[in-house]
Amino acid sequence: MSEENPDATEHDGPDDAHRRPDGVTDATVEALGKLSAALDHVEDARGHLYAFHRLCGSAERTWEEATELLREAGHTELADLSDRDVLGGNPLPGMWSFQMVEAYDDGYYARARALHQRALDELVEGRRHLFEAEMKELRRTHGRRGHEATPDDVS
Repeated sequence: MSEENPDATEHDGPDDAHRRPDGVTDATVEALGKLSAALDHVEDARGHLYAFHRLCGSAERTWEEATELLREAGHTELADLSDRDVLGGNPLPGMWSFQMVEAYDDGYYARARALHQRALDELVEGRRHLFEAEMKELRRTHGRRGHEATPDDVS
């Protein structure tokens, strides 16, 4: 089977949503690419926070089961200590994990996303991933299967 793609479209480049608007400089595209990378890290941190939230919930349920088993096994003092000092306790002062998630989502996360979107809207007509689209164009082999510019170019 040939590695060439005879059905490749004539434009053989990114779609309009991934082409920089006229007059946008390399420096602007690079800065927006770095801003997008920073937002990726913010998104990853959010995912870890949600994982922490789920783990706290699982830990609470499992701890409750362990407390019941301690009590059933006759270890009342330890079970009472667990009920008093661990179960229902705040992982951070004044906060259960759902409150941490809400504080992050409504604060830092919302501000980071808003700034990223504002920068895209003001500088490149809201177009996303221009840095990556241009990197793809530099690295892909035009006309080669598996290196198509867009999903529409795949035959």
